[in-house]
Amino acid sequence: MNNETKKKLLDEFMAKVIAKNPGEKEFHQAVMEVAESLIPFIEENPKYKQAKILERMAEAERTIIFRIPWLDDKGEIRINRGFRIEMNSAIGPYKGGMRFHPTVNLGILKFLAFEQVLKNSLTTLPMGGGKGGSDFDPKGKSDNEVMRFCQSLMTELQRHIGPDTDVPAGDIGVGGREIGFMFGQYKRLRNEFTGVLTGKGLEWGGSLIRPEATGYGAVYFCEEMLKTRGLDFKGKIVAISGSGNVAQYATEKATHLGGKVVTLSDSEGYIHDPKGIDADKLAFIMHLKNVKRGRIKEYCEKYPQATFVLGKRPWEIKCDIALPCATQNEIDGNDAKNLINNGCFCVSEGANMPSTPDAINLYIEKKILYGPGKAANAGGVATSGLEMSQNSMRLSWSSEEVEQRLHTIMVNIHKNCVKWGTEPDGFINYVKGANIGGFVKVADAMLAQGLV
Repeated sequence: MNNETKKKLLDEFMAKVIAKNPGEKEFHQAVMEVAESLIPFIEENPKYKQAKILERMAEAERTIIFRIPWLDDKGEIRINRGFRIEMNSAIGPYKGGMRFHPTVNLGILKFLAFEQVLKNSLTTLPMGGGKGGSDFDPKGKSDNEVMRFCQSLMTELQRHIGPDTDVPAGDIGVGGREIGFMFGQYKRLRNEFTGVLTGKGLEWGGSLIRPEATGYGAVYFCEEMLKTRGLDFKGKIVAISGSGNVAQYATEKATHLGGKVVTLSDSEGYIHDPKGIDADKLAFIMHLKNVKRGRIKEYCEKYPQATFVLGKRPWEIKCDIALPCATQNEIDGNDAKNLINNGCFCVSEGANMPSTPDAINLYIEKKILYGPGKAANAGGVATSGLEMSQNSMRLSWSSEEVEQRLHTIMVNIHKNCVKWGTEPDGFINYVKGANIGGFVKVADAMLAQGLV
């Protein structure tokens, strides 16, 4: 297919998507990125075109929006909005996180749910795609306030989820505390103990390695990409953004494999420690973020050799490998230029869609190793799927067994990307590989199940 025909078909498709979903720019961006890879493939495989598979995948099977009223510690009534986007269930029950953050809106959750469909397919586990959350901000709230909010949310959400229907997990703003409160309310209302949520505590149905999984998975995927060029992590300078769960465990695994992690960040700015963030320093960060719920700049008070840069992201620092683990669109075209000019040759995404289209185009143009989020950060949902399996069988695997399964899944996702993404000149376009690899399984299931 020539570029002119591809552009015409892409423009026609996107015009319809934008008209049906006005103002949802993150969703438009996610669909566009996938459609660019898939439209030529679909033209070569008319069965998918005739059944309008891509058009159907871009439309959620079910969108749920509801009110969440709750009482704060002063006895004042607060009102938030809750969402659950049940995007596609062709290969299994809806599966995807719940995000609590003031920026949460319909467009962001639809983008995440759309990505989740392909990501879950790539894991090869039987999971459809969904996403949900609320514009509630857990920062600065007491445990009792978070509990009352979670209970109010679950009072409505429990009508729409279940172990064979929709299995939510955590995401930004939703950790073990929030999952516990939501699970308790579900159990109370439904009078049943089932694996309706993942990310649970180990004492009540959770899986070992689940907290580590997304960060570990992004590093494992990165390791596989490096191997294609005869490289590894040893001695490499690694820049990581974020300082939450994903960033923490990406730091741990990258360090374990011989890399030197020199940056972490939060919404206020980033720290740069040229000596590297070793195991002791990481333990301090974990306590600071997970227990004290403090700010990353406090790291510099404890370790004065580090510097804190206010209001910026770490992509101006010289590095070999970048692991964006914070949030969507955190690397724009200029950031990507800085990274490449400073010697970065590998980007593996721990966050969802952290690179803008300009950044992605530059990665591909310069032929650096680039693992898009739907492939590179699939370790989290893969281990959620392993937690579902353990719940169904009423047993628990050892941490070694879960991590081995996780590693195997990430290696297989990489193989799938290589299969579908290798260009005639030998360059591996992981964007194309992940999109086509994720699409084929879902599309074939949709064809088999008829027009539903």
